[in-house]
Amino acid sequence: LILFSSTDFKHMKQVMMTKNGEQMERRTIKSVKVQMPNSLEYQPVDCALVVNAAGAFSGKLAELVEIGLGPKDSLAGFSVPVEPRKRYVYVVHCPDGPGLDSPFLIDYSGVYFRREGLGGNYICGVSPEEAEEPDTSNLEVDHQFFEDKVWPKLANRVPAFEELKVTSAWAGFYDYNTFDQNGIIGIHPLINNMYFATGFSGHGLQHSPAVGRAVAELILDGEFKTLDLSGLSFQRILMQEPMLERNIV
Repeated sequence: LILFSSTDFKHMKQVMMTKNGEQMERRTIKSVKVQMPNSLEYQPVDCALVVNAAGAFSGKLAELVEIGLGPKDSLAGFSVPVEPRKRYVYVVHCPDGPGLDSPFLIDYSGVYFRREGLGGNYICGVSPEEAEEPDTSNLEVDHQFFEDKVWPKLANRVPAFEELKVTSAWAGFYDYNTFDQNGIIGIHPLINNMYFATGFSGHGLQHSPAVGRAVAELILDGEFKTLDLSGLSFQRILMQEPMLERNIV
């Protein structure tokens, strides 16, 4: 994992014309300059291609090559619709809770839990309502959120959870795709050599093995080989055709 405090791209531009007469600049990234957290200098890295898998911050990274900074009614104005959304995960202990046959359960309310090991431990959480999205400037945990939004639904679904105790908690960022909460995989139409693997909105760990292979196939073979994931390309964003799911946690 490379942590960086700032990044800059050097790129070449080519001008192309669309069918409706719109002039578009298509770019090729030639090098990346990365400033590490404990350094005052930028470290240049020459490259033939770039994979933007910067998670919650991939949209901001894309802006460094001017993706989404053009006129809003043009192709250059389509940004990468990915932003950080903070989510809390709570670890609870309940000796009398569901045992070995307990599935990963998602309540109708969106509250979820799953067993963690064999000692009566569970992890749980819920995504907040849109109007209640927490501040993303820090990774502090809101324990009142558990008391108000999570615990009542858990206890309603599994009465034994009335007696649970919170033992730990953490917060992290979803790479939240504001367009349709599904991943964006593939090359950007205006950047010849920037591939994206982002926007999984909490599903990244599940999807990562397949996504890694898919991006490798695009780079090496120029197309998907194992699974056709073209439905997750930028095309659906440009065409305003979201790929929606019924329940995102």
